[in-house]
Amino acid sequence: MATTASTTAAAPLASLASVTLEVADPEAAAVFYGAFGVDTYVHLKAAEGPVTDGFRGFTLALTVSGPATVDGFVSAAVDAGATVLKPAAKSLWGYGGVLRAPDGTIWKIATSAKKDTGPATREIDEVVLLLGVEDVKATKQFYVEQGLSVAKSFGGKYAEFAPGTGSVKLALYKRRGLAKDLGVTDDGADAGTTAHHLVLGSSGGSFTDLDGFVWEGAGK
Repeated sequence: MATTASTTAAAPLASLASVTLEVADPEAAAVFYGAFGVDTYVHLKAAEGPVTDGFRGFTLALTVSGPATVDGFVSAAVDAGATVLKPAAKSLWGYGGVLRAPDGTIWKIATSAKKDTGPATREIDEVVLLLGVEDVKATKQFYVEQGLSVAKSFGGKYAEFAPGTGSVKLALYKRRGLAKDLGVTDDGADAGTTAHHLVLGSSGGSFTDLDGFVWEGAGK
């Protein structure tokens, strides 16, 4: 269930500066993300309470050059302890797979290429934080009012914002549609029982958005 947005600082949000995952064991998570190859894209902090199971309303998506590179990242993650939610496979839009990290965060690795044009690499073209929200149009407008610039928008289905000061791009998708795409059940959507375990760093002020995603301003 969407929550009422609240703002705790007058300064407007200029951009997404960082992504922090709240995990039960930061040291173990750091080892995993180093082996996975995405440790430079996320920060880690100890969760203040129990880390809940279930869909957390977001995913982090990697875009890479080709199928072999997708397979390489999936293999590295599985070897380090990840669980495959959707095996890497071809689709209408390309090739990709979905996995759950040991800390519970869901990651999607994909490419628009259906065939390899070169050897596998460990290079990442783009990382996108995809927030699952109840009302894409309303949440898009909320973020525009905080200072973000819309780069792409497809009605009430999807919205993507211009890159911020960090290394991760922000986008919005319908929550139930996102869960379906990832191959998981969205048990907490209505009751709001599943925590996000995610903190977004803002180069402006601190606030909580319409779906309960927490943003912290610089210096917090």
